[in-house]
Amino acid sequence: MKLSFIEEPLLEFGKGTHICPRAGIDAFGVYDIRLSARREKLLVGAISTSDNLSKFAEWIDRCSQPIEGKAGTSQPELFPKFCGFNRDIGFNADLVLGDEITRSLSNNDIREILKIKRREERINAAVDLFYRQVKFLAQNRVVDVIVCIIPTKLYEQVSKEEISPIETSLEDDEVVNLETNFRRLLKAKTMHLGKPIQLMRELSLESNPKSQQDDATKAWNFSTAIYYKANQTIPWKLITNINRPSVCYVGIGFYRSRDKKTLRTSLAQIFDELGNGLILRGTPVKVTKDDPVPHLSDEQAYDLLEQALEEYEIALDTSPGRVVIHKSSNYNQQELSGLSEAIKAMRVNSVDFVTILDTKVRLLREGIYPPYRGTHIELDSSNHILYTRGSVKYYRTYPGRYIPQPLEVRIVESDESPGQICKEILGLTKMNWNNTQFDGKYPITLECARKVGQIMKYVDENEKPQIRYSFYM
Repeated sequence: MKLSFIEEPLLEFGKGTHICPRAGIDAFGVYDIRLSARREKLLVGAISTSDNLSKFAEWIDRCSQPIEGKAGTSQPELFPKFCGFNRDIGFNADLVLGDEITRSLSNNDIREILKIKRREERINAAVDLFYRQVKFLAQNRVVDVIVCIIPTKLYEQVSKEEISPIETSLEDDEVVNLETNFRRLLKAKTMHLGKPIQLMRELSLESNPKSQQDDATKAWNFSTAIYYKANQTIPWKLITNINRPSVCYVGIGFYRSRDKKTLRTSLAQIFDELGNGLILRGTPVKVTKDDPVPHLSDEQAYDLLEQALEEYEIALDTSPGRVVIHKSSNYNQQELSGLSEAIKAMRVNSVDFVTILDTKVRLLREGIYPPYRGTHIELDSSNHILYTRGSVKYYRTYPGRYIPQPLEVRIVESDESPGQICKEILGLTKMNWNNTQFDGKYPITLECARKVGQIMKYVDENEKPQIRYSFYM
């Protein structure tokens, strides 16, 4: 057994590098300011009650200027000031909100929905209410992203989340009978309209509410998500080594149908080194009582990876020199055979097959804090433990609420060293543009699979889903 520490991976921004998305954007600007196709005026559509639309306009105006960080904190790097969303610094763009690209919801329509007794019918009615307005803006107005602000009285009846588990998990989260989730259904139903949507609670428009993040943190997360969805470019990327072959990261996952039958459908998430993502829906797979873990047949594995690499070639106009495949369950021989044949057919020189799992293994560190993020334990050449959450030197604390759970990394077959594979996994945890706190638990390849599967189960089998990650986050 060997214990080592992986330094926090650097991120590249417009004019420099940093380990932290917030500090990097503030000091060096978003990565894509170097791209000529980038736009500096982002049109934000919005839907809610008239009162909330007024509050949202105030929020957009407030985000255009710096916002002080959390007062009285002993971790200023964890709660820094917000740089402001304008053309002069940081995001180097303006958010534009106007009366012509907003739609007001009727209070009477909301009251009628609240009278509906059955929860599922109530949720469907609320989704239809927002869908009609999203459709109008998407088809009749020029907008880049649409924000749906859920009034508190409606949120409490259709969207209030159940108590979340202590620790996030790669396991399928559907353990109850047929459910209807407001957020997932609305994202799935509006997907064909071709405009990403962002959901907000009315409570988020209030200044520093006790149950929410401080205003600066809220502004960082909101602005980054809106920027990514509206501009279709990236605010930061991982540092790449020009002396190494280009890498395509592929995450393979599965999701259950909403009726909780054993039938599952496969997914592939493809990310290049810039962080550009593509989503592909595969074909249904069957599980048995003897083996409840879903697996692809060799033909399914071949077809899914071949399609993924073809999409990669179309997007980047080149083939990857190396493919890294992440899976949240063990590979069987049929999957390895099909995936390997697809690699050969697409003329890729190097491949790594990696399984990433939750584990119950814990390390104990002297003192009150858990092990550092980046702690790497090599049990043997194939089996590794990696802390992607834990104490963070830059933050000078452990920013989580519960004892962190490391990942088990199983290297099934590889052309790359175990240390490099684990370093890449740690780096890929920083590629989620829905959150600017950089200590994510899962690499984006598998984090994306969780988010996509939750929404994809609401997308009709005959409908072609969007391939961009911005429609699912």
